[in-house]
Amino acid sequence: MSYSVAVIGLGSMGMGAAVSCVNAGLETYGIDLNPAALEKLKAAGAKDVATNGDAFAKDLDAVVVLVVNAAQANAALFGETGIAKKLKPGTAVMISSTMAAADAQAISQKLTELGLIMLDAPVSGGAAKAMKGEMTVMASGSKEAFDKLQPVLDATASKVYNIGEAIGLGATVKIVHQLLAGVHIAAGAEAMALASKAGIPLDVMYDVVTNAAGNSWMFENRMKHVVDGDYTPLSMVDIFVKDLGLVNDTAKSLHFPLHLASTAYSMFTEASNAGFGKEDDSAVIKIFSGIELPKKGGN
Repeated sequence: MSYSVAVIGLGSMGMGAAVSCVNAGLETYGIDLNPAALEKLKAAGAKDVATNGDAFAKDLDAVVVLVVNAAQANAALFGETGIAKKLKPGTAVMISSTMAAADAQAISQKLTELGLIMLDAPVSGGAAKAMKGEMTVMASGSKEAFDKLQPVLDATASKVYNIGEAIGLGATVKIVHQLLAGVHIAAGAEAMALASKAGIPLDVMYDVVTNAAGNSWMFENRMKHVVDGDYTPLSMVDIFVKDLGLVNDTAKSLHFPLHLASTAYSMFTEASNAGFGKEDDSAVIKIFSGIELPKKGGN
């Protein structure tokens, strides 16, 4: 039995997910506004690619939405060229964008009205793991949603967490995760900035930390960009302005104080305001004045 899936949003994570679906033998389609991304996926073996799903929507078993935020997800699904109304009833829609629980619930309501099934399924792991089909998925939804999306989950993820049936639980787990991710990057940047101010070579500091107790996955991954002087965006500063904004909005709704997340949000916002918003999120280190940072291609 063939199984067809369309991935909407071919950024670093979406491209990896789509290529993983191709590699798993799924009939894979790609939707994005970027012609270069469409060509890349087509070359990787996708059955078809397009800026909208008009040509193949009716044939799909599943859709994976991996755009940046709730506004883009709504536009991709319900906008002027949105795919939702073109899908056959019973199609499973996996919403993997980072968004507030209330936004996930609102999207689920609209999909339900169209006879579609939603899995609230944010993802993590970075571009490299996405390309290898080893993402972590934190999902909530009905058993039917999990069952219908099993081929996609098998193709794209090494870990799938079933958080529960209620839509919004997956979104909330991702928001708590992003609190840690953002704070770890900000703390790593602060530590490396202090090392620079103290005259310690950053490649040495990086080597020490990655072989000692202060290490974290985010430090090891992102502070390497600082050591290399390479701020080519894999995940941008502005993504963490958005995500830590969601973290703080969630805390506000729960009347819960978040001291570190609030500070990290301010740091990323300062970096964006200084013109670094489209650079790699490790560029948050550039808010520290009076330090020398490595340049790309050598110190």
